[in-house]
Amino acid sequence: MFNSRKASAGLSSPYVAWMTIFIIVPLLMVFYFGLTDAGGAFTFANVASIASPEHLKSLLLALELSFISTVICFLIAYPLALILAHSRISSQGLIITIFILPMWMNFLLRTMAWMTLLEGTGVINTILSFLHLPTQHIINTPAAIVLGMVYNFLPFMILPLYNAVSRIDPAVIEAARDLGAGRFQTLWKITLPLSAGGIISGVTMVFIPALTTFAISTLLGGSKVLLIGNVIESYFMLSYDVHLGSGLSLVLMVFIIINMVVSAVSDAKEQTD
Repeated sequence: MFNSRKASAGLSSPYVAWMTIFIIVPLLMVFYFGLTDAGGAFTFANVASIASPEHLKSLLLALELSFISTVICFLIAYPLALILAHSRISSQGLIITIFILPMWMNFLLRTMAWMTLLEGTGVINTILSFLHLPTQHIINTPAAIVLGMVYNFLPFMILPLYNAVSRIDPAVIEAARDLGAGRFQTLWKITLPLSAGGIISGVTMVFIPALTTFAISTLLGGSKVLLIGNVIESYFMLSYDVHLGSGLSLVLMVFIIINMVVSAVSDAKEQTD
């Protein structure tokens, strides 16, 4: 038994070292710089700066666009998960692969491709002009950012929803139908509650990256739409104010922790049930 534990500890040591160097140490550095000033004195001023008008505006806009993107991803992914889980298609795995195939391409390349599609002289407006239809100004708007978020993060919603829906026993659905429940009642009272774990996982996996992103808003929003991620990036990369950038990062960590707690509680409740 002792040798087995010793061997397990030895096998896990590379992972522990990796986690310590690339996760724990950077987090400790963020906490240190976020809670100190340039002289090294303890302060909450960096975190409290989120209440300034420009920072608060960027945070609220990021929350709004992240929420809209998450809702759109859910409205697209959940019907798809139901169709795939309840269909008798033998190639369900192939269909899922098609949806996650864009993830194999570099994130920035995927986003830049949408710049080519949405810009004033891009593919979409060229087609509209050819059809003698009015062109659309989408690039450098919040709508373009939402579109980029939905496109990039949709697979993260599809996979957990599909896994959750596919695990529901078909006999439960059939029993509800036999007892007189309609399709909407079955969906609302049976399918949705039983897939709540997948819904929470999908929402977490979409909302958090959408909230913290800065690449999508930089490429598709230009300098006209600034999210909190862009503000933090500017403090690190442009003004080199690591203290203020770290303080604002700690605010975003609060949202991440809240999502993690909600997800953990949901998983524990699902296992208990």
